[in-house]
Amino acid sequence: MRLSRTLDLDVVAAVEHLRETEGIGLSEAVNGLIRQGLVGRDTRAAFVQATSPVGIMIDVSNVHEALNLIDGPLRQ
Repeated sequence: MRLSRTLDLDVVAAVEHLRETEGIGLSEAVNGLIRQGLVGRDTRAAFVQATSPVGIMIDVSNVHEALNLIDGPLRQ
């Protein structure tokens, strides 16, 4: 299908970059970028670290003191 459309400058830059790096024509570059958009974004849930309350508050501004509080003083 032949279309005539106006593209934003950032889209033109993406098309030109793809053409230069892949050595492909205008139509192939535009179709490739459109197909990438049709695939969609990653729908996996964002990672969230599970935590549990331990009953104490630890000030981590001094790492050495925080480690001593958690693990006990270093033994040599």
